[in-house]
Amino acid sequence: MAVDFDERVAVRDMANAIRFLSADAVEAAQSGHPGMPLGMADIATVLFTDVLKYDAARPDWPDRDRFVLSNGHGSMLQYSLLHLAGYAAPDLDDIRRFRQLGSRATGHPEFNEPPGIEVTTGPLGQGVANAVGMALAEQLLAARWGDDLVDHRTFAFCGDGCLMEGVAQEAVSLAGHLGLSKLTLVFDDNATTIDGPTALATSEDHVARFAAANWDTIRIDGHDYDEIRRAFDQAAASPRPTLIAARTRIGFGAPTKEGSNTAHGAPLGAEELEGLRAALGWTAGPFEVPDRIAGAWHAAGRRGQSAREAWEARLADHPQADAFRAAHGPEMPAVLETAILSELDELRKAPPAEPTRKSGQRALGVAFGVMPGRLFGGSGDLTGSVLSLAPGMKDRSETGFAAQHMSYGVREHAMAAAVNGIACHGGLVPYAATYLAFSDYARPALRLAAMMKLRAVFVFTHDSIGVGEDGPTHQPIEQIAALRAIPGLRVYRPADAAETLECWLDALSGEGPSAMVLSRQKTPAVRCGPVEGMPARQGAYVVAEAERTREATLIATGTEVALALHVRTRLADAGIDIAVVSMPCCAVFDDQPASLREAVLGHVPRFSVEAGSRQGWSDYVMHRDHAFGLDGFGLSAPGPEVFTAMGLTVDAVADAIRKRLGR
Repeated sequence: MAVDFDERVAVRDMANAIRFLSADAVEAAQSGHPGMPLGMADIATVLFTDVLKYDAARPDWPDRDRFVLSNGHGSMLQYSLLHLAGYAAPDLDDIRRFRQLGSRATGHPEFNEPPGIEVTTGPLGQGVANAVGMALAEQLLAARWGDDLVDHRTFAFCGDGCLMEGVAQEAVSLAGHLGLSKLTLVFDDNATTIDGPTALATSEDHVARFAAANWDTIRIDGHDYDEIRRAFDQAAASPRPTLIAARTRIGFGAPTKEGSNTAHGAPLGAEELEGLRAALGWTAGPFEVPDRIAGAWHAAGRRGQSAREAWEARLADHPQADAFRAAHGPEMPAVLETAILSELDELRKAPPAEPTRKSGQRALGVAFGVMPGRLFGGSGDLTGSVLSLAPGMKDRSETGFAAQHMSYGVREHAMAAAVNGIACHGGLVPYAATYLAFSDYARPALRLAAMMKLRAVFVFTHDSIGVGEDGPTHQPIEQIAALRAIPGLRVYRPADAAETLECWLDALSGEGPSAMVLSRQKTPAVRCGPVEGMPARQGAYVVAEAERTREATLIATGTEVALALHVRTRLADAGIDIAVVSMPCCAVFDDQPASLREAVLGHVPRFSVEAGSRQGWSDYVMHRDHAFGLDGFGLSAPGPEVFTAMGLTVDAVADAIRKRLGR
């Protein structure tokens, strides 16, 4: 049932229900942000009652429209919408306990908690880029499955702070270039920041900026229902993404705080809240919604039921229905492991000496061969260097949205945040690649990917001082340790082609995001003798045992495993028997049973070697001096010369171990 927009009072009452649930919740919590929900309630009401395609009873419907609240500090706007529209959660008790332990109405929106929250937002600007990723996913999936199954839009709200963030500008530029016509961004243009008026920090014309980036732009009064509805209609007809710049009043209706930064991030106060009720003619008590208004909202939440049922009927009759359902499910195809095992068998016949970035491309080729419609990759203007385009894959420059790969341009932050949006959207397994030194640009999005437990792979090549002549700006030192510090992000640094294949399988099969750290320089096959199964998938394993009694364990990752094996030989010549352990993923190894970890590491002195920061290695070697790594930045010289200058050579490591063993 669509709301009749000639009944102005009824629509205003529905908007006021959002306002008062939000303001009451913030007041009860004595914490939160009432200003934005008060100012954006009118636009949100039009969107959720007459524009957005959704069914509150089925928040996981694949062909629903997506809504992203990029200015996530106004989370009570979204919780009010979900509650009023009839979603299963949050219930009124959650809203009464806004921001309290155990409430499903948290301080900022959290992905799928409750269902209906499409992505975790709060760090400003992220949601803009997430929405770009969702709109991109819709275009990609429509090209794969047809518009009978995929035909929906993405809407996002954002504020001045979002548009000040660099990630938003990267994303806006990308969306305009791609022509993501089913993306609508609503800018809460209230001219107010936490510190005061926006004039304190910015004077740019956002509308002109978006127009220059190939967006359609519309200026409206954000409290005029006719203008709001016409703007959404115009956006739906546009062949380009659309910005709706809505001039609103923060804290709308608050007697002394409307239009002021004082409405932004603090409770209104009891007296101001009573004044708000009087100003807007709201006679219901705290957390009360009159039945006629609640009924209208629930009817709005059921508007999409018939569209959803018609879609389900089309899916049931579709010749690729099972494949579509599988692509939107959590499981990877069983044949993926079979294909990886087959490739491993081929590698054992002729073990290659190659950069692990090349091995990563090999792994992608295998994965693409068994799940061609599900894998989607890209790079930050480095495709030929990071080797993110596997044989058989088509780039967007060749086939448009039917492609399996694209260039995101030099936009590492937006690339990672868009990957998050693609993963949240569902239907695709995304990955994206750049140099490891540039992972710092993407870090906020990586943190959110881990928080949301998204299945996404972030590929980082050129992983060490082995980059060589490009010098210290491009030689990552602290980045691996920094990535490992993100809870829930599995960081893989494989030693050779076989380990790379196994790590890719683990990354695609596991829960949560992964970082695949790969080398520019060649590395030989490191396994000595036959190997059962895929030992890299346990996080660490003995790649070469001591010839007699183990006197020490040397742990290594990536290209340094080959170095460690040479150290083992050198020490054996000196009568010292050590084992070499390859540890491609610390996080996976830490989750193994204690008995396995003890068997791998042994009850002997332990050492580690990795061409990066030594931070974190004391967890395994018990003393920082037993970790061979780097405490400073690199040098500009050929890679082997940089390794020598930094003391990461066979002789240097072997001599240090011998001395520390008292031999």
